Amino acid sequence: MKIVIPGGTGQVGTILNRALSGAGHEVVVLTRTPTREREVQWDGATRGPWAKEIDGSDVVINLAGRSVSCRYTPANLQAMMDSRVHSTEIVGEAIANAERPPRVWLQMSTATVYAHRFDAPNDEATGVIGGSEPDVPDYWAYSIEIARAWERAQEMADTPHTRKVALRSAMVMSPDRGGVFDVLLRLARLGLGGPVAGGRQYVSWIHDQDFVRAVEFLVAREGLTGPVNLAAPEPLPQRAFMRALRSAGGVPVGLPATKWMAELGAFALRSDTELLLKSRRVVPGRLLDEGFDFAYPRWAPAAGDLVRRRRGGRGRAGAESASLSGSSGVGA
Repeated sequence: MKIVIPGGTGQVGTILNRALSGAGHEVVVLTRTPTREREVQWDGATRGPWAKEIDGSDVVINLAGRSVSCRYTPANLQAMMDSRVHSTEIVGEAIANAERPPRVWLQMSTATVYAHRFDAPNDEATGVIGGSEPDVPDYWAYSIEIARAWERAQEMADTPHTRKVALRSAMVMSPDRGGVFDVLLRLARLGLGGPVAGGRQYVSWIHDQDFVRAVEFLVAREGLTGPVNLAAPEPLPQRAFMRALRSAGGVPVGLPATKWMAELGAFALRSDTELLLKSRRVVPGRLLDEGFDFAYPRWAPAAGDLVRRRRGGRGRAGAESASLSGSSGVGA
């Protein structure tokens, strides 16, 4: 199969490219700065010669967008909105104008679209879309609007011959350097892997191999359209999440952090506390209903596998499991 990945140079794109290429598929990455074979230049905003890669392809997996690993300033939030929406619109335009359009378009979205809550999990059917929660920073609502606009851009694309799926992805955990798991493991090893602001907030996540397998599943599952949560079925409170990570990494103690300490840490890392403090209690209702079988439904075994692979220096995300076949994994 020929698979085109706009914005495929980030963490998630690297995971998918490695797995899909390893399985023998032709993978073309669209990027602003091509440096490798099978990378093609695009600007994420205007149709150009890159569109011929989509014409005649089998699958498009659009991951393009400004990384969320930054301070949530008004300028950065606007850049997130523009990069996500404009790139999705131009991918839709390329598909609409293709003589041989791809049969499926998987569009990256985010589990952040759901409300900050503790009382119940969010699935696709009953989950509460965020934006009006009390006692949260106002700018959190804008991050929800970014997610909704991202999905609307795909929905509105006139692509009648291409099935469309929005990937509401939780944090993709892989042993690769620079990814979210890498950051969390380093914090734990520095003794900073304790509860943050009490640690009640839920963490939703997905193991890299399950992410790749879910993409494979969705490509093959004719008739499945619309939003799909890509998250392990057992999210857990942050304090339990970090406890399991410390156990896997052989770290006996994790110092707790207050909210203001989290603010200082996020500022130092040029990131934002929403990534630490928002309760993302997301479950994969549609995947489970369709019969998808998670290899890593629980965090403790997943963390153990990731630590072992990290120590082994492999960092191979999902290649072992893919027959077809992400803080943040979108890229340019």
